[in-house]
Amino acid sequence: MSAQIIGGYFSSHVPGIGGAIARGDQSQPYWKPFFDGYPPVRQWLAQARPDVAIVFYNDHGLNFFLDAMPTFAVGAAADYPNEDEGWGLPVYKTFQGDPALSWHIIEELVGSGFDVTMCQKMKVDHALSIPFELAYPDVAAWPVKIVPIAINTVQYPLPSPQRCYDLGRAVHRALQSWQDDTRVVVIGSGGLSHQLDGSRAGFINADYDRFCLDHLANEPEALLRHSTEEVAAIAGTQGVEIVNWIAARGALGQGPQAEVTRNYHIPISNTAAATLVLAPA
Repeated sequence: MSAQIIGGYFSSHVPGIGGAIARGDQSQPYWKPFFDGYPPVRQWLAQARPDVAIVFYNDHGLNFFLDAMPTFAVGAAADYPNEDEGWGLPVYKTFQGDPALSWHIIEELVGSGFDVTMCQKMKVDHALSIPFELAYPDVAAWPVKIVPIAINTVQYPLPSPQRCYDLGRAVHRALQSWQDDTRVVVIGSGGLSHQLDGSRAGFINADYDRFCLDHLANEPEALLRHSTEEVAAIAGTQGVEIVNWIAARGALGQGPQAEVTRNYHIPISNTAAATLVLAPA
């Protein structure tokens, strides 16, 4: 017996999305092409019925800041309250954790050479909450528990795409050895290409974004050819959030993946926004 990995859900997490939801702007011309990508995600989740979500994302100063920034941090809490880190977004519903599964994953990661930070108290920001608001609108309580895994995409030196993929592979091994038939969805949150500051503020690289979307399912190794510094040059300094997607892909395992749905739209608040669902082929 082991956990059943039902597939992966990948989504951008631009704070402006939360503002659009709060204002009810989903049908406005600026936002509609983006929000139109989510009904197929919701349909797939309703059919797949996950129990737990393993979420790879990046913290934006809510738990960690430049003076103390772990490369990888894994939540092992019973619950994860949401807080706004300064965007003026509504406070979203608290997430329930799965501490037993969290500790099992942590033990596998440490055993695999990943010196992770273990968080028995942890808040979650827009990067984790917005993909859930998009996938499960208007629910009274989140229908899944979570294991959050935060990856440093802010403070140099950053982990490489290869290292993040290997992190995901170690999570996959943990799920394979989990003695429970828990249904697991893996989530990668962030991206795609964007840069928010400096002389290249507003930079988007649609060619690189489509390269990532085209290869993530069945040739993820193609995304590992670049260093993190090269990704920042190609996709923008905040475009390095693609490592969250890469880690999530690693957690799906090495078997072939079928693309269930894809949506790509530019721009959303100076960001290339996308969603993607993969399921075992």
